[in-house]
Amino acid sequence: MDQGVTAERNGALLVVGDVVTDVVARRREPLAAGTDTAAVIRTLPGGAGANVACWAAHAGCADVRLLGRVGADAAAWHERELVAAGVRPRLVVDPQAATGTVICLVDTGAAAERTFLTDSGASLRLGPADWSDTLLDGVARLHLSGYLLFTEASRALTRRAIASARARGVPVSLDPASAGFLVKLGVDRFLAFAEGLDLLLPSRDEACLLTGVPDPVDAAGRLSRLVPLVVAKAGADGALVARSGAVPVRVPAVPAVPRDTTGAGDAFTGAFLAALLTGATPEEAAASGCRAGAEAVERVGGRPPRPGRVD
Repeated sequence: MDQGVTAERNGALLVVGDVVTDVVARRREPLAAGTDTAAVIRTLPGGAGANVACWAAHAGCADVRLLGRVGADAAAWHERELVAAGVRPRLVVDPQAATGTVICLVDTGAAAERTFLTDSGASLRLGPADWSDTLLDGVARLHLSGYLLFTEASRALTRRAIASARARGVPVSLDPASAGFLVKLGVDRFLAFAEGLDLLLPSRDEACLLTGVPDPVDAAGRLSRLVPLVVAKAGADGALVARSGAVPVRVPAVPAVPRDTTGAGDAFTGAFLAALLTGATPEEAAASGCRAGAEAVERVGGRPPRPGRVD
């Protein structure tokens, strides 16, 4: 079986990754140094791993599970938010560190681009002791947030999770998460981890960074010689699906008027994985991902809408 393409249908999706609190500040004017800049500010649940899990549930995956680490300060709130979104969370409460916090500075111009200030807090203190092979019971796919590679403890957890999944024949996917953090980690170190994956979901910029080539199509194709299935997310240009070194297939984006691009890539990933679990082809799954990404950028924050909640 080509694990990068197919998997057992109707099994669970297990996401391992970060759970953080997002403080989203949407501004209309350039930041004014040394004084005030008017903004609309909201505190919202976030984290790449948690966002992916919520969007997978929103896309129709009936059994989405999440392993993450939070501080005691916000553990109950995050658990409530995840459960309400249809996710089954297993949150380890860190006795020392506070829940991670990300300040998202969003430009309200046409592109709605965002800049992150990140305090990972408890999220990257997830370690091997937090893992149990029983977490894979009933799981058809394991997805890892790339943020896990940025501390030694969470890298050790990642290695253990991949080995456990391999032993059970469970396909493993990973989203590199951050071009900035990839530079600090080192491309070679990341690619060494990638060799154990079935599916890689980089952004266009991350794909180019990992290969050293400027053309995203070429970059996706090259990465697919290392990982059997590569899906490069390209925002308003849609997505590129590359398999085993073949010429990538471009999947068009869905038109949207962006308000906040925070979590758009997570939305794509969650919907993509949910579609794979129903038996969709990678190209069909990428189309689902593009629809979710379009929905995400028209909202503030990184999570999908919830019935009965007014945003």
